[in-house]
Amino acid sequence: MPETLDATHLLCPLPVLKARKRLKSMEDGAILELRADDPAAVVDVPHFCAEAGHALIETRADGAAEIYVIRKGG
Repeated sequence: MPETLDATHLLCPLPVLKARKRLKSMEDGAILELRADDPAAVVDVPHFCAEAGHALIETRADGAAEIYVIRKGG
């Protein structure tokens, strides 16, 4: 079961900062579902994943928010 992180109503850079903090406490290969509605997250989350070595395995719309499914790299 993936962990979830609701970062709706938070503006850049908070969704990525909160995702980074949560991922640090997770084991390699674990899945985090990040929910964010900040328009900048569409650029910030994929960039963060690429820079930090995590895999962005899915992005999907959920109403006004986007769900980013991230597999922790290691």
